[in-house]
Amino acid sequence: MKYSVIIPVFNEEKNIPALHAEVITVMNNLGQPYEVIVVDDGSVDGTAGVLNTLSPLTVIRLRKNFGQTAALDAGIKHASGEIIITLDGDGQNPPSEIPKLLTVMEEKRVDVVSGWRQERHDPFMKRFVSRGAYGLRSIFVKDHIHDSGCSLKVYKKECFNEVDLFGEMHRFIPAVLAWSGFSIAEAPIAHRPRLHGKTKYNWKRVYKGFIDMLAIWFWRKYARRPLHLFGGLGLGLIVGAILLFIALFIKKFIFHHGLADSNIPLLAVLLTILGVQFFIFGLLADILIRIYYDGPRKPYAIKEILTIKK
Repeated sequence: MKYSVIIPVFNEEKNIPALHAEVITVMNNLGQPYEVIVVDDGSVDGTAGVLNTLSPLTVIRLRKNFGQTAALDAGIKHASGEIIITLDGDGQNPPSEIPKLLTVMEEKRVDVVSGWRQERHDPFMKRFVSRGAYGLRSIFVKDHIHDSGCSLKVYKKECFNEVDLFGEMHRFIPAVLAWSGFSIAEAPIAHRPRLHGKTKYNWKRVYKGFIDMLAIWFWRKYARRPLHLFGGLGLGLIVGAILLFIALFIKKFIFHHGLADSNIPLLAVLLTILGVQFFIFGLLADILIRIYYDGPRKPYAIKEILTIKK
């Protein structure tokens, strides 16, 4: 299998038939073996019934709505193609741009090509939030991608050999792969307005995305050495406590000042306790990281997998 096209969908019964037809036309023109995988992320409208009428198609149905990241992870792990192609199920990513991304991948000899929606057809608030997210990513993530939120991307399959997606992590996949040594490129693509349904983008996703951005930042810097962060903070607090105890000793026994009305002894004891707690927390985090690398878990459940042929 040369290509695997993965499309996560949630309540897209009116958009998916036309999108599927476009994808099939584009992939047929490439003249290479391919598969189309649609991950139904717990849709509660007529999406499931519509998918049963389309072919060729592989449908992965999740037991409930686990989110776009989980749906992508399920599709990627089931894919058998050498090249993974992802796009949204709302039809705003034109499948006709897929050959452009594949050409960039071949010409630049990179592992990932991310679409860049230079002229977006989205509501003002969504575009405004995306610009703010880009500024935060440049500080915390530093993925050097203008439009990491664009779902139209192409990857070499080996990019995901040791990557598990969670939370709202789909926005940060290029960054995670870049930290692992994979090469990334961008390609400007067209963007279309949504014709049917409504966007799933809301303040909850913004909030979760920001939290996940901080988690990604932590993962990049301390994933293999959490003790360096928490243990270092703990030792710093303990050193501060020791300095306070020395100052108290000098004040009490050299300058003969009373300590009864001072809060400094309580502060020194508090810093000592916090320092010990942070250091122990660092040790526990280090143990948990080792357990994670020994056996990752999937944060979603698959209900069924159907293969619909011509």
